[in-house]
Order: sequence, then C-alpha cells, then structure tokens
Amino acid sequence: MAERVLVRCPVCRREHSYTAPVYPCGCGAPVALPLLSSAAAIQVRHRTWAGSWISVSCPACGRVDEWPQPELGCGCGTTLRVPVARGRTGVAAPSAEQPPPAARTAPESAPQSAPGAADPAPAAGPFPRPAFRPVTIRTAQDAKLAAAQYLRWLGFEGVRVAERTPASGVDVRGPGVVAHVDPSTSPAALRDVETLWLNGLNDSVAAVCFALAGYGKDARARAEELRLPLFVLDLTGTPRAVNEAAEQLIRTPR
Repeated sequence: MAERVLVRCPVCRREHSYTAPVYPCGCGAPVALPLLSSAAAIQVRHRTWAGSWISVSCPACGRVDEWPQPELGCGCGTTLRVPVARGRTGVAAPSAEQPPPAARTAPESAPQSAPGAADPAPAAGPFPRPAFRPVTIRTAQDAKLAAAQYLRWLGFEGVRVAERTPASGVDVRGPGVVAHVDPSTSPAALRDVETLWLNGLNDSVAAVCFALAGYGKDARARAEELRLPLFVLDLTGTPRAVNEAAEQLIRTPR
C-alpha cells in the first residue's frame, strides 16, 4: 500500500501527514513512490526539469519509469520536496476499487497533502464535482493543457489553449476566463500578475494565474490586492491554490 509519512517544514517547523502519490505502470499495476521517512524534507528554491523527476521500477513487472518528484505546499508558503529512496522498487499499491486502510505511521487527525490527489477541491464542497483528472507535465505545452483542463473542471466552458504565448501573456482563454501559465523554473513575477489582471479587466472576465515554480513575494502581495487567484502546478498536473482568491474560485459554482 502507499506509504504515509510525517513531513516537517524546515522553515516554520509545521508537520504534515503525506501519502505517497500512486502512478499507473504500463503493465497496469499501480505504483507508489518509496518515500524516505527518515530523511528531512527539502525546501524547493529553484527547479530544474532534470531534477524534478525520479526513476522508480514497478514491483509487478520491473519496468523502470520516471515520475514527478513528490512535493507538497506548507501553509507558510514554502514548497517542500519529500525525499524518495533512489534505486528502490516502487511500493505495490491497491487499485481504486480497494482503497488503502488508514496508515498508522501518522496521527489520524493530521491533514493529508498529496500532490497526486485526484480531487484538489475541498472535501466538503457546496456542490458535487467529478474527480479531477490531471495532465502529467513534461513540457511547457503540457502545463498549459493542465491549466485548461483544471479551468474546465471548475466549470468554465469553451476553454482553449494558445499554441504560442501571445504578447498579452494569455496562454489559456475562454468566454468567461483568461489565464497565464508560467512553466519556467523561476517564480512568476509582479509584471505577470498585473498584465494578466489588466487582460481580465479589459475583457470583463475572470483572470487566473498558474505557475510551476510559485510566485515572488511582490507578485503574491499584488495578487492579494487585486483578488487575483494564484495556483501552483506540480508535475502531476494538479493545481494547488495559494491564496484566498483561488480558494474562493474553487468554491464558486458555475
């Protein structure tokens, strides 16, 4: 079954209960990444594509595949990378029809933060939604597709992806929304936030920002002032809300 460990943030010392993400091997067997419970979590300050993947072999067929390094976001704003045992075989995980029992290695009351979770919306939402199916991110275009998929899941219709980022910075557009997607390994800048907000204002639609490497302090502060929703994408393609405006966007039915 998928491993569950306690992860302590090195910045604020807060503890999180974290369950290893489960991925489908080509043979059909579910594989959970082998976490290192004895190693400390690492603060992600700068991302590289090569350093964002981990090679793990399937316990069923032995096939070796590359999967996204497991990460989680702390409430203090720090992104944490959970250590994985390199060179080890993945952990055999039960299928969706047989959910794993509650693990005993972490307190039952501790919240679960798994980047690979199927549904990032609040557990007790005001209206039902089907499970969100993320798009694994390996290229910049994948990041745009993941953002578009998420906006459709939120209820925005007619969302389409630009093949190339236009001068306006709007990578994803729909009748009721515009979005900027920053796939770089550096935090999104203040200019990105302000330009996106102006595009939404001019078109009288919602504006939403997505980034792989998070946001600079000035960009986050400006987004708070403008009530602009900010999301961070992990490499599984699952967005995580990083401000109240994003949380509100998730809770609003369409």
